[in-house]
Amino acid sequence: MLEALSDKLSGVFQKLGSHGTITEKDLDEAMREVRIALLEADVNFKVVRTFIASVRERALGAEVLKSLTGPQQVIGIVNEELVNILGGSQATLQLASKPPTVIMLVGLKGSGKTTTAAKLGLHLRKSGAKPMLVAADPYRMAAGEQLKSLGKQLGMPVFAGEEGQKLTDLCAASLKEAQRQGATVVIVDTAGRSTIDGEMMTEITEMRTALNPNEVILVLDAMTGQEAVNVAQEFHNQLNVTGIVASKMDGDARGGAVLSIRAVTGLPVKFIGTGEKADALEPFFPDRFASRILGMGDLVSLIEKAKDSISDQDVKAIEKKMKSKSLDLEDFMQQFQRIKKMGPMNQLVDMLPGMGQIKRQMKVDSFDEGFWNKAEAVVYSMTPQERKHPEIINGSRRRRIATGSGTTPQEVNQLLNQWKEAKKIMQGFANNRSGFLNMFGGR
Repeated sequence: MLEALSDKLSGVFQKLGSHGTITEKDLDEAMREVRIALLEADVNFKVVRTFIASVRERALGAEVLKSLTGPQQVIGIVNEELVNILGGSQATLQLASKPPTVIMLVGLKGSGKTTTAAKLGLHLRKSGAKPMLVAADPYRMAAGEQLKSLGKQLGMPVFAGEEGQKLTDLCAASLKEAQRQGATVVIVDTAGRSTIDGEMMTEITEMRTALNPNEVILVLDAMTGQEAVNVAQEFHNQLNVTGIVASKMDGDARGGAVLSIRAVTGLPVKFIGTGEKADALEPFFPDRFASRILGMGDLVSLIEKAKDSISDQDVKAIEKKMKSKSLDLEDFMQQFQRIKKMGPMNQLVDMLPGMGQIKRQMKVDSFDEGFWNKAEAVVYSMTPQERKHPEIINGSRRRRIATGSGTTPQEVNQLLNQWKEAKKIMQGFANNRSGFLNMFGGR
């Protein structure tokens, strides 16, 4: 997510920081590169223009030029302006004073409404709610069955109404059923269309009247870029949308839509979808998102994920080994197995501060599943002694490990070199009490 943009911005600020003090010319050159990076990420050009002007004005007004901390001050201003563009603070769901809270999901075909309905239900259930899903898409044959299947997997009730039932009648019936079941949240999955047309909007408007929802959430495919912003504006004009879920943020999305939506439409992003799994939905925090964009990581979100997967005992044990410099490949793979439970590795590493620099140090293009699967195969092709003392691995051992793991001796050697770099970095974290394992749960 946003990796290309993050890498480019990190490069800009690393170059700026190398100047010590900065001049107005340095600032303008940095802002020019930031402008290009944002436009390439598909951020709305008006938003980019306003953003750059605001950062430049603040930087000049704060007298950061010729200051010894000038580069750091510029980065701080950029971070604050990004947070402002993204909405300033978290926009939470508006819950009904008297249950059930009704949430209506709308959007174009293929935006991910049905899977988002299930994800949102699971997220709210973890917070103590009792959700009921409603299948209100009679046009896509598999939509109702898909929602029922997801509901069954998650142990969540799904109301589908009767065949041929008018959508407004289905809406009224779903609210009665929610009352009967004691559901505290009703999530309605509506039909999508290929385009925004008058007939579609009339139908959804009638459903909105019948449901009188607390939230009308627009699910947008982040991969559609600026078109997503146009869609948001159209839906908002017709339905008075209350918030956005940006889906498919785990794909090749350049991310510009998320940076543009609030500024262009005034609508808050409330959640982002980060994968296909039912738990791959994250509340949207502007400050955390801005930190990820700037390569500062998102330790708070990482900590929240870690609490469910890594125990206090695990953390203390690995921290002790890191400090004593006795960390070996056996420990490394045990930690990897635990961390895998937290989600896709390429998303997790993006939450760590300075990962762009670490990847460059280790000469790794991407810490994706392919990288970790290959590393796992190599390590588990070693003997227990080799995992504990990788320095004993000579040419013949390297060839045997390569044969067992389906790799080459050169790849085994590369992994061992990367492991040495990773060990140095992790020990540095431990010694400075700033390593991410140290940070889990505030430990």
